Formats: sequence, structure tokens, C-alpha cells
Amino acid sequence: MKIGWKEIKKNKIRFLILGSIVFLVSLLTFMISGLANGLSQDNAALIKNLPDGTIYMSADAEDNYNLSSIDNQQITTDNQATAFSIQMGFLHDQTDKQHSVAFVTSTNSDDFVQVDDGDVILDQTLHEEGIQIGDTLTSQQTDQNFTVTGFVDESKFSHAPVAYLHVEDYQQMYQTDQMQLIFSPDNQAAIDDENLQAYSLSEFLNTIPSYQAEQLSLTMIIWFLIVISGLLFGIFFYMMNVQKMGLYGILKAIGVKTTTLFAMIWGQMLFITIIALIFSTIFSQLFNLFAPKGMPFHLTGATTLQLSIIFLIIGFLGATISGLQIRKAAPLQAIQQGEN
Repeated sequence: MKIGWKEIKKNKIRFLILGSIVFLVSLLTFMISGLANGLSQDNAALIKNLPDGTIYMSADAEDNYNLSSIDNQQITTDNQATAFSIQMGFLHDQTDKQHSVAFVTSTNSDDFVQVDDGDVILDQTLHEEGIQIGDTLTSQQTDQNFTVTGFVDESKFSHAPVAYLHVEDYQQMYQTDQMQLIFSPDNQAAIDDENLQAYSLSEFLNTIPSYQAEQLSLTMIIWFLIVISGLLFGIFFYMMNVQKMGLYGILKAIGVKTTTLFAMIWGQMLFITIIALIFSTIFSQLFNLFAPKGMPFHLTGATTLQLSIIFLIIGFLGATISGLQIRKAAPLQAIQQGEN
């Protein structure tokens, strides 16, 4: 590593340029990952906040929860499961301002917010828009008024804040006595009904309109950036190795092992990558703390660590592949090439 460190000090500008590129690519990757996680929370926090379990919808709904209908007999087959419904709609505040919401109701369960008849509990974002506890809200879908009795954090569905209603209020609003879905935690027995289709939470998320397309496009961008970083390492060290074939020939002639030369390349790669990742992590976490409130950005330490490990693996592979030419170089030929 002493040789590699001396080379870094001798060619500071060259390695600084590579480090800057890795920093920018990794920072952009962290930012897009934070945006993907933020959009995921904004789109489906209601479902993602549930404990591990299974969601059931009617088999003839064809993966569309809006078309699912669960009758009372199916609901009562398992008293430990929770029946719930989700419908998009609007609420008007006391100034007659319209707010888009996702109406949610459920049977008695600790997994969903329970509301008294005539009351509504809202996602915290509506409180930030000026709605207060005790306000009276109206809906064009029913003649009944709703009193705001509380707010909950991170409860959204399809990019809309959730409004929790009592079952009877929901049924009156949508003129139905049926529910749409059933949720059964993993610690409960599975529901055996041929008229119901079972989904894990991740599978159900993909039935939400726009969720899969939104996450897939952002995930593809993240992986493209990771692959680009690997190519950058490969190209950089390949060009460096071509220029140093004469030096490698001399080193091999005096007894330096090929593994030692690979270790030098790996050491340089680790040094550049770790420094770049430290700076990109600091910048991304600072943005995570001070991002605008309305921006769906959520970057966890676990996600940052996972991406950092992937960058190190990709950098290692890129540097290793570029260094394979060292094994093929004969000392005498390399010296002659260096003299030319």
C-alpha cells in the first residue's frame, strides 16, 4: 500500500477528479434513493405501517382493491382478522376549502385508528394546512358533518392524507354495507376461502395505481448510477495500468508478487471510495434533516449503509477487472513497452 499511497500523493489531481466523480455519483444515488423512499411513504404509509401480515381481497377483483367487495359472512369467518375499506374523496373545511383525502374505516382493531360516530381523525399534514382539533368538516358525499378529534403521523394513501371514519359513517357516505379488504396479522391463521385472494403487504402495494411504476423507474435510475460508478473505476484504473506497464514489469522482475500489485489497486480504490462516501453521506443526511416539509424525502441510515456497501463492492469489481491485464504482462515485455 506504500507504493499506492505514494502514487496518490504524486498524482493528486488525477485521483481527486476520480474521487469527485464518485462523490457526485454516490450523492445523486443517495438523493434519488431518499426520494424513492419518500414517495413510497407518501404513496402507501397506511399499508407500510401495518405489522407483517396478509391482505385479502375478493378473487374476482383482478388485483384492483376498488373492485373488491367482502360480504359480512366472509368478515365474520375470522374474528381476529380486520375488515377495512379505502376510498378517495374530498373534505371541506370551515372556510369551504377542499382537501383531497383517502377515507379509511375498519372493524375494531389495534392495527387501525378507531373513530367514534360523527368524528374524523386526520393525517398530520392536514393540521399543517390549517385544520384544527374541534373543526367541523363537510363532504359533498353525505349530509353529515364531521368533527376533527385528532391527528396521526405518516398516514397517507395514494399521495393523499388519510381521514379515518367510523364504519357507520363510511357506509352511509358510500351507500354500502360491505367492506373491501381483510387484514390478518402473521401470528393468526390464514383465511381459507376460495373467493378471497391473498397478498403479502409488498404484493398489495403493487396493486396501488402508480406505485409500481413510480418505484420501478426510480430503482432503475439508482442501479444505473451504481453501474456507472463501477465503469468509472474500471476505465480509470485500466488507463492507469496501461500507462504503468513498464513500472509493473520492473516490480515483477525484482520479485513483487501480482497479488501485491492487486492489493495496491484495491487500497487506492478503497481510499478514494470511502472518502467520497463519507462526504456524500454527510451531505445527504444534512439534506434529509433540512429538506422542505412538503418534499417527500426519506433517507434512513440503513439505506445509506446498504448503498455504501454496494458502491464498495462495485468499485472492487471494477478495479479488479481492470487489473487483470497485470497478470498477463511478462516482465521483459512490459519493460520494453515502457521504454518505447
